[in-house]
Amino acid sequence: MKKYFTSLLFLCGGKGSRLESTIPKQYIEINKKPIFQYSFEIFEKIDLIDEIIVVLDESYKNYFTSKKPLKFANSGIRRQDSVFNGLGKVNEKSQFVCIHDSARPFIDKESIEKVIFEAFKSKAAALGHMAINTIKQVDTKKNVLKTLDRSSLMEIQTPQVIEINLLKKAYSYINENNLDVTDDISIIELFNHPTKIVEGKKENIKITTPFDLKYAEKILS
Repeated sequence: MKKYFTSLLFLCGGKGSRLESTIPKQYIEINKKPIFQYSFEIFEKIDLIDEIIVVLDESYKNYFTSKKPLKFANSGIRRQDSVFNGLGKVNEKSQFVCIHDSARPFIDKESIEKVIFEAFKSKAAALGHMAINTIKQVDTKKNVLKTLDRSSLMEIQTPQVIEINLLKKAYSYINENNLDVTDDISIIELFNHPTKIVEGKKENIKITTPFDLKYAEKILS
């Protein structure tokens, strides 16, 4: 398959407020290594990634060095603001953007390569896995409206990989219309563009709560 110039947007601007930590969660150390570094080191070894843009609070720049071309962008108030800021730093040769949350330390090389190759074919792809638990839709008062068919439900992860012109067009649209989105393929959905979900691993969790942190410590130790 043809190789396209691909930029990694490594999102490292989260505050980690739910962990009640004095530093952002991605910089908390497990086994004397910051959480972000577990996934960052994997991306560095992937030939499909041509450059890395770390989106962060600039006071943490000193945490990062790389053998790949490395740039920095300022994190925004919302996740979508951070991605937009990172887009402004990509190389003019860039054809695809791979977006990853730095608080997901359990990503693996095989999954990254699979989702990138799928995006090369379909222009938009993300990792995900089938929902395990029964999911119920409720109203604002937590009254059950209906039970959703979990055979058609997937929990979405990162990386998410999108063709750059499509992503820029989508961000222009949400900025002009003042829309909020929770992830990047949600923006692509607004254009009814087909998006492929690649089966990822359940271990690829995002560390958000104290329970997640203890789970990560157990695995990484």
